Amino acid sequence: MALDEELRRRREEIARLHIDSENRHAYDEALATFEHPRYEMYGDGEIFDGPEEVAEFYGGMRVGFPNRHDELLSLQHADDAVITEFEASGTHLGSYRGLPPTGRTFSCRMLSLLEFEPGTDRLVVERVYYDTATIQRQLGLAHDPLTLAGRVATVVNHPLTIGRGILRGVIGR
Repeated sequence: MALDEELRRRREEIARLHIDSENRHAYDEALATFEHPRYEMYGDGEIFDGPEEVAEFYGGMRVGFPNRHDELLSLQHADDAVITEFEASGTHLGSYRGLPPTGRTFSCRMLSLLEFEPGTDRLVVERVYYDTATIQRQLGLAHDPLTLAGRVATVVNHPLTIGRGILRGVIGR
């Protein structure tokens, strides 16, 4: 079924307003784009449901990455969603989710599914897909496992896992 052009236009307008308000750190405006605010973060599995939890998520982002910005790369329409691809970036200048600031920057390509209640322009959830390891490496919180530092960190942090792997290699299982 083809999406009604007027509904498609309204959904795209809401998606762009949502992204723009987040980039301006106008989080009250971003919250207002939702019928019911909900974020599902598929990089780390966290879900923020309801205005209070989403506002807390925004507040943590503002403190941890005060210059956070999403550069929209692509916007596509699906039957009940707007799909955005964007480059998220920022500098870790404040405490974020219990991590002290590293002062380092990150840049990571992400995909966001802005889902609307079927047949309406009421935004009900934003699902964000991203690779946490990319961000953690750039912030100095993790190492690429293919580098010497990454291999050393893996052995130090996971001796039982490494030991079992070596044992399986020796006994051929």
